[in-house]
Amino acid sequence: MGLSDIWEKHVTEKNRKIKAVIGKTALDGHWRGVQAVATALRDAGMEVVYLGASTAEGIVKVALQEDADVIGLNIGASYEQVAELIRLLGRNDMQDLLLIVGGVIPLTDVPKLEKMGVHGVFPPGSKLDDIVRFIQGHSRVVSGN
Repeated sequence: MGLSDIWEKHVTEKNRKIKAVIGKTALDGHWRGVQAVATALRDAGMEVVYLGASTAEGIVKVALQEDADVIGLNIGASYEQVAELIRLLGRNDMQDLLLIVGGVIPLTDVPKLEKMGVHGVFPPGSKLDDIVRFIQGHSRVVSGN
């Protein structure tokens, strides 16, 4: 790979749209929040792959296939799938993906989720603009959103 190839890759990576895979790990029937987040990200210029309900393995598989920058999940109050997802990200050398979660999450659980490896936790009442700005500020894509 020559210098021009390296520069082209750098410019392309920095100027492309942020790609987010959005889904749910819980089958609790609450869809409005995750759909609102998916729409807000799309309206902010991001490319969104909306999965609906899926397993950790299914989410990681799609994120890998889509070369995603962000995984956003509605997790309800079940953290087992989050732990599995983080394990699978590590196994697939995808630790540079931004992982955000939301849903009915007690504020007392935010430190637990962050310690597990979640980058952003958005409990009920979180503003869509705050989620968008968080992704824009923390994604590996700097300016292509």
